[in-house]
Amino acid sequence: MKRFIECESRTQTSLFPECLDDYVGEDNSARVVEAFIDGLDLGKLGFTGINPHDTGRPAYHPSVMLKIYVLDI
Repeated sequence: MKRFIECESRTQTSLFPECLDDYVGEDNSARVVEAFIDGLDLGKLGFTGINPHDTGRPAYHPSVMLKIYVLDI
């Protein structure tokens, strides 16, 4: 991803918990949502902001925001 705010990798080890991915169970529906949204071409679906501006504060990638929105419903 270009010029977007990078999130912590869920497989990156940290102080607590040992791995952020440990918070989400293998059978959790969030994993299905993530896999589905990662497979979408958001540009073809009409999402704006896919190509970030060169100036200003970096934005969150639209796919990250869509995942939050879908999981919040």
